[in-house]
Parts: sequence; structure tokens; C-alpha cells
Amino acid sequence: MQSNQLKRIHPNMKRMIVARGGKRGKTAGRGGKGQSARAGNKRRPEWRDIIKKLPKLRGRGVNSHKSIQYPRSIVNVGSIEEVFNAGDAITPEILIAKFLVSKRSGVIPEVKLLGGGEITKAINVSGCRVSESARIKIEKAGGKIVTREDRATPQSLIPAKPAKVKAPKAEKPAVEVKVVKKAKK
Repeated sequence: MQSNQLKRIHPNMKRMIVARGGKRGKTAGRGGKGQSARAGNKRRPEWRDIIKKLPKLRGRGVNSHKSIQYPRSIVNVGSIEEVFNAGDAITPEILIAKFLVSKRSGVIPEVKLLGGGEITKAINVSGCRVSESARIKIEKAGGKIVTREDRATPQSLIPAKPAKVKAPKAEKPAVEVKVVKKAKK
């Protein structure tokens, strides 16, 4: 094969000519007149307007790392000593009634007793979380702390379900079956 006999596999790409002078003439595939026939035709997508009408998610933003739950209300043992008498019961509802804790948006908050101050009166705490230092001080003063596990009803107090007694099956009377043979003719 001679160099003058070589042929290219890929010929030069011809320029895409549109409208007059090219393959697609006159309107160049853009239809008639109007906005869609002009240069720079780009309509705003309809879904953009739908998205813009939806409300933004607000409320978490900058504080997204903070918990949604209300923080616990904290009461020190020293303030309980001032307000309560010996033998009194302490629950979140009673603490609200004595103005040591306030409701948050109409909800009774979770209460935690801390060991700040001293206590000499024996009190009964239930429905509250208690720190270790407060637990030691309350029990040293002769008080009681009822935790969620202690409040659970013991199995001995729960009435037992009556066992289902199955009635004995009645015996079927024995039926005698007689086989009758047909006589041959």
C-alpha cells in the first residue's frame, strides 16, 4: 500500500449549520414565532414555583444540637428542708403546689433532687430522680426514696389468671356396624 492510497477512517466533522444555509431551514426546528422561537428562550420551571410556595422548616436551625425534651427541673435538698415537714411525701405535683418547681407549657416537668444544702427531716420521695449525694443525705436523715422499680407492683399482688380447665371429652357410644352381603343372582 502506498501513502497516496491511504484513506481516513473518520472524515472531518462538518459544522452543524442551522436555519438558512443549513440542513434545517427557515425556522430551524423552532416552530413559528413567539418566545419559544427567540434566542435565550428559557422558561421558569413550574415545579420551582410549587417548591417556593411550600413553607420553610423553621424552629431547629441554629439550635439543632439541643434536645427537644424539656430540661429537668432541679431542686436542692436544702430548699426541701426549708419548705417541708418531717414525714411529708415529695412528688413533682407537690413540688409544683409548693412553688419549688413550675410547669412548662402546662406539662409537669421531670424533677431531679440534688445534694445542695443539708437535710435533717425524714421525707418520702417518689416520682423524682435523685442524685447520689442527695440519696445519701435523705437516707441518712431517715427518709425513703421510691424509684420506678420499687413502685412496680410485685407479682404476688397481681391476681393470678384462672387456668382454663378443659372439660373431659365424653366417650362416644360404640356403634355396631353390620355388613350385609348381597346375594348373587
